[in-house]
Formats: sequence, C-alpha cells, structure tokens
Amino acid sequence: MCQEFEIENEIIPRIASCFGGGIGNTGAVCGAVAGAVMAIGLAKERGDTREDWFRISAVAQEFRRRFEAEMGTINCRELTGADLSTAEGLAQYMSSDTPQTVCFPAVAVAYRLVLDLLQETS
Repeated sequence: MCQEFEIENEIIPRIASCFGGGIGNTGAVCGAVAGAVMAIGLAKERGDTREDWFRISAVAQEFRRRFEAEMGTINCRELTGADLSTAEGLAQYMSSDTPQTVCFPAVAVAYRLVLDLLQETS
C-alpha cells in the first residue's frame, strides 16, 4: 500500500511485523486483515470530528464484510485450519501447502479489496 500511495516510512512495515499467524501466531484476526485495516486508516486519515471517524469506520466495516464474503472468515485459525500457537500446529502448517493456498491468496484479496474501497470512497 505504501508503494501504491507513494508513502515512504521505514516504520510502517515494522509495526505490522507481528500480524502473521493471526496476531503473533495466536490464530486471531488474519494478519492480512489487520494490515488492510491499517492501510485504510493510513490512506483515509482520521480527521477531527466524530463524523470523520464514522466515515473511516464504515470503510473498514465494508472491507471486513467483503473479505469475509470471499474468504469465509477473518480469523487465521479458521482460514488455515491450524493452531499456530502450538509447536505441533506450527509444524503442520509449515509443512503444508496452506501458505500458498490460503495465506498468499488472503493477502491478495485484502490488497485488492482495500484498493477497490479506497477508489470507491475517494
């Protein structure tokens, strides 16, 4: 997203580094979803009023709705079928094709949806 919007800041990739595995391998919200919501906030800016905040929140809500419609859920554990918080689950995940068949596509879906929403709401 930073490249798309020509935003240069070395901190941005670092602040998202623990999103993998559903927020630090806990199986919670998919890291692609969390990153997409951050991108919406970065691109839309918060504004100064409650109405501004509701406007941005509506974009995030619509993102979630669309992501869930395409992927079935926003939760890592449900997407991957793996409990990444355990050594066994992580080993199962790493030796499977799940990163290629689920995670990479989830990132692509999140990216596409964010771009679509930002274009629609600009």
